[in-house]
Amino acid sequence: ILVEQNHLNHTMNSSLILLVCLCSVSVQSFTPISSFGARRYSPPATTPSSSPSTTTTGSSSTTSVWSAVQSVTGEELELMMDNWDTPLVLDAYATWCGPCQLMAPEFEAAAKEYEGKVRFVKMDTDKEELMASRLNIMGLPTIMFLTEHKPEEEGDDDDDESSQAKAVLKGRIEGALRKEAISALCEHYFFDGPAPQL
Repeated sequence: ILVEQNHLNHTMNSSLILLVCLCSVSVQSFTPISSFGARRYSPPATTPSSSPSTTTTGSSSTTSVWSAVQSVTGEELELMMDNWDTPLVLDAYATWCGPCQLMAPEFEAAAKEYEGKVRFVKMDTDKEELMASRLNIMGLPTIMFLTEHKPEEEGDDDDDESSQAKAVLKGRIEGALRKEAISALCEHYFFDGPAPQL
């Protein structure tokens, strides 16, 4: 379960938190940079085996380049929401999506900038269709900014959904972003920076 924070009526110390199940629609906080665009999510007509995989050349001792972005499954993403150490930025993508591929190096650059402060992960929506559906991924790429849900300590009769919530959805963007925009959104959502003008 995700909880979405309403930034339009943001007050100093109190945050209005609306409960949203993973399968519900979430509000887009900012307009994405339109230079890359967004694609509506629809699985490719071909089989998943046609998607590119990691390439190896020559001997089997070839090592891949280190990445600051971790690829996750739906199950791994749920485990991360149970064990928070840093805020989380999720890139929901597909290998056949052009804007997703264009944004990949920008997302990687932002991940390196915030290494140790923010965790950057990516999830292939073709391989994780169930989780993509639960997160209501409608366009690709979709970037989600998440933090740990901390229930009110002295809440008056917290309902069941609030007590089961695992994360606060701070923001959701459909469409590719440049590294500068991703960084500005991280500063805004996670470190009380100003709202970026995207």
